[in-house]
Amino acid sequence: MLSATKPSGSLSPAALARLLPAWNSGAGPAYRELADVVRLLVLDGRIALDVALPSERALAETLGVSRTTVTAAYASLREQGFLSASQGSRARTRLPHRAAPAQMPGLVAPDGVIDLAYASLPATGEVVHRAFADALTELPALLPGFGYDPLGLPELREAIAAHYTQAGVPTSAAQILVTSGAQHALNIILRTLAGRQQKVLVDHPTYPNALDAIRASGSRIVPAPLPAAPEGPAAGGAAWDVEAMVAAMRQQRPAMAYLVPDFHNPTGRVMSDLQRRRLVREAAGTGTVLVVDETLRALDLDGVGTSPLAAFSPAVVSIGSLSKSHWAGLRTGWIRAEEELIARFTATRTTMDLGGPVVEQLAAARLVRSFAEPLGARLEALRGNRETLLGLLAEHLPDWHFERPRGGLTVWCRLPSASSTALTVLAPDFGLRVAAGPRFGVGGSFEHFLRVPFTLPPEQLTTAVLALRAAQDRLDAAPQLRRTLKEPEAAAIA
Repeated sequence: MLSATKPSGSLSPAALARLLPAWNSGAGPAYRELADVVRLLVLDGRIALDVALPSERALAETLGVSRTTVTAAYASLREQGFLSASQGSRARTRLPHRAAPAQMPGLVAPDGVIDLAYASLPATGEVVHRAFADALTELPALLPGFGYDPLGLPELREAIAAHYTQAGVPTSAAQILVTSGAQHALNIILRTLAGRQQKVLVDHPTYPNALDAIRASGSRIVPAPLPAAPEGPAAGGAAWDVEAMVAAMRQQRPAMAYLVPDFHNPTGRVMSDLQRRRLVREAAGTGTVLVVDETLRALDLDGVGTSPLAAFSPAVVSIGSLSKSHWAGLRTGWIRAEEELIARFTATRTTMDLGGPVVEQLAAARLVRSFAEPLGARLEALRGNRETLLGLLAEHLPDWHFERPRGGLTVWCRLPSASSTALTVLAPDFGLRVAAGPRFGVGGSFEHFLRVPFTLPPEQLTTAVLALRAAQDRLDAAPQLRRTLKEPEAAAIA
């Protein structure tokens, strides 16, 4: 959670008013309706934590209500723990105190339990197997060497550089550092560019393992909320709130920003080229290094075809991986950056390890050189799975709201009448493991959201959605369960 001692910005009356829907319906006292809407905006992550709300007088004038209404709304939010209780200064957003469970990464679903916490695919079997068979024939030529190469095997770096060049980003092998997956790459970057008490801007929500890495580095997370999706299965949602990100960069001056612009995890959104240009321009002015996670870029289900963010500026640092496109078991990723940064990243990397496994890199080089070979069949299967899941959600959980992902592997669902943490606790009783929404945000946001992957075959997706329906039915029938359920067990998320 962000430190309360260092302000994380403020919200103007006009900006808050734009976030409010038609809140004054007359169904109850106006102050209570206003408080309820602001509370939900904080829980959903659309208003970040530790942000100063407008003064009571300024907000009352903007909304056209009495100051008494706003004062009572703020008082109600303070009593519920959603605003700071300090007097004489502007109220700052917060969440009621709740001790976080200890994290024990690596826990996996027991046999017979469908795992929706992992958004990963099985290997592109024949293609991956053939790459390893070929790698073994090439291995003897490398055996006389020591086997250490912190930068990565030259043939793999050349293949990755050629892959970027073909995508419109001219790249040399000297601009590539091979890593043991995207998470390894992010940890190297964080140690080099951020570190203790430095600020890191993130999309909000975002990938849970990235949030864990940022916290572990000692950096301070600055969340930039994504705009809410329209009601129903909207295609691509409302993309990014670039103005909010620009404001955060100008006010907070983060050392770096971790972004997932291509089929964002968990929402499946894609950032437009116009938005990419704006962010690159603003980052250059604030000294923020844009770090772009492109592990899902190849999973373009709708043929969106945007340009890589690095095409707009050589200063962009790109993270890539074969984990989502080919197989997570390869544990092969990379960093693309300017040569001076690659030298710094390599120096950091040698404090963590001295290089990756050689056979895997030989196999990865073959896979990268023929990168698109398995993608046609893989994308076709994913499109079918996506339609199956969206249809099942609409049929069996009609009160859930979701946006249609343009690519990637997951659907981000809003649960108007259910707690995702409670569902996480109950789901194993119905043969299911899920990741609660708050794992994708900071400070407990997104309690009413759930990420549902469409990586499983249709018959398992059907079983999974029916299990979610049954778990929600149990909660709806016994609302008191939400107060008595234990904390969900810590589990790995991918």
